Amino acid sequence: MLILAIDTALDACSAGVLDTRAARIIAHESLAMQRGHAEALMPLIARVMKSSGVGYADLARIAVTTGPGSFTGLRVGLSAARGIGLAAEKPVVGLTTLAAYTAPLVAADGDSPVIAAIDARHDQVYFQVVDGDGAPLVAPRVGPVAEALAAAPAGIPPCLVGNAAELLANRWPADAPAPARVEQLPAPDVAWVAWLGAAVAPETAPPRPTYLRAPDAKPVAGAAIS
Repeated sequence: MLILAIDTALDACSAGVLDTRAARIIAHESLAMQRGHAEALMPLIARVMKSSGVGYADLARIAVTTGPGSFTGLRVGLSAARGIGLAAEKPVVGLTTLAAYTAPLVAADGDSPVIAAIDARHDQVYFQVVDGDGAPLVAPRVGPVAEALAAAPAGIPPCLVGNAAELLANRWPADAPAPARVEQLPAPDVAWVAWLGAAVAPETAPPRPTYLRAPDAKPVAGAAIS
């Protein structure tokens, strides 16, 4: 199975092509950026596809991150994935950034639970908690940093991963076991977006935005144009 994976939800613009039969990413590129995903993504995808030697018609599906993350960034990736899927007549699947963050740590076959955390600003984080086998302990949500810290399983040193991993580590309670591992990453590895995309069923993983909270910008009351 050949999978094109796309991630623009956080501080990177990334794409990769996974060949599941060869069990490897055959081409990928990632650019660190906080803005400008819309301008960078399609040329980047074109370069990755050319490097892979794979045609769009050869793809089995397209996988894309759905958030949580930057409102503009994640919609750039979703729009590109949907457009390519429509043009190539291929299914598109969506995976959360939190799942993509936890996947490599779960795949390492460790015993430690994993807390994936993304900076939501205003002293809040998007987070989820899974056990060492990937089973959910706390469903994806947004809340204060203190809530994410309190969600750690008692007595078991967890792994922290995400672009807010160090934020949690720096606020870790002094009387709790220290985290087993802290992986501060600006964005998920697009290879794991591809592997997750290969594993899910299209009907259970729609390419729709995962916001977890309402947008900060709201229309001013009484200012709407009639």
